[in-house]
Amino acid sequence: MNKELIEALDILEKEKDISKETLLEAIENSLITACKNHFGKSDNVKVTIDRETGDFTVLAEKTVVETVEDPVMEISLTNAKMQDASYEIGDVVNIPIESKEFGRIATQNAKNVILQKIREEERKVLFYQYYDREKDIVTGIVQRYIGKNISINLGKVDAILTEKEQVKGEVFKPTERIKLYIMEVKDTTKGPRVMVSRSHPELVKRLFEAEVTEVKDGVVEIMGISREAGSRTKMAVMSHNPDVDPVGACVGMNGARVNAIVNELRGEKIDIINWSDNPAVLIENALNPAKVVSVVANADEKSAKVIVPDYQLSLAIGKEGQNARLAARLTGFKIDIKSESQARESGEREEDRDAADEELE
Repeated sequence: MNKELIEALDILEKEKDISKETLLEAIENSLITACKNHFGKSDNVKVTIDRETGDFTVLAEKTVVETVEDPVMEISLTNAKMQDASYEIGDVVNIPIESKEFGRIATQNAKNVILQKIREEERKVLFYQYYDREKDIVTGIVQRYIGKNISINLGKVDAILTEKEQVKGEVFKPTERIKLYIMEVKDTTKGPRVMVSRSHPELVKRLFEAEVTEVKDGVVEIMGISREAGSRTKMAVMSHNPDVDPVGACVGMNGARVNAIVNELRGEKIDIINWSDNPAVLIENALNPAKVVSVVANADEKSAKVIVPDYQLSLAIGKEGQNARLAARLTGFKIDIKSESQARESGEREEDRDAADEELE
């Protein structure tokens, strides 16, 4: 029986990654609980389990007294001497307790203590497995739609992809495998609650880290990302090795690397630009694919005035202002874009105002 117990604990340790030592401690505690339920006290009870054989002993420490008032805590001198003739008043005697003495209720309670500990440890193991992957990406399998939310199986736990964290327009089929960004993992009484996202900008960053060796190794660093999920992402990169082109490394041979990520994001466009410590250069790069005539950046006010050719104005601003909006988020600057003709007209109006002011003076 005891050998089977050790074998069962070994299986639990392998399958559920729960420490055998933790389970043995739980069994010891359950036996102490059984003693308390049976005798009403357990302060004087000691339980030891042999870690190799599974043999266990339950001992009650009793003080030798002349007259027994508390049979749970005390033993008469006569009975003590039956154990060992050398015992005297005040000595402590270890009396073995047979587990078969426990009643059915005490035994059931002990069993519940063990099962509860197994559930707690299993939940704890799962929590730390996913807590260690917080701020990282995982592959999940789509199970079903629950209203507007989606149930995703991550292997040992299920996660809910809420409507807020979905990309507008993305529709998944059951059993479909998708990449997700783990935003946060919370420990609850029902197990770990994993909060995932498909719309988070960090998802794009983690996908590039997984796809591009240079990014994973730190040779190429992603300096910033701005994203409108499902539509477009702008990403600024720099290289710590002068022989490595950061944009080229991310794009890959014939666009293989970036296309793999675009496919995972269901066709979302990705603009990859060179990072620069010079705000004007960075803003010019961020407005790609539009060509820029000039950039005047004010680092203190975090604002910039940009002039583009007339035929490039709509491209620089983008559909519904998206290109300019993403560039502003990426750089952290408020960007005012004007065409050459608009800038010229504005300059002429300023000259006229200056002239009028001079005449008034």
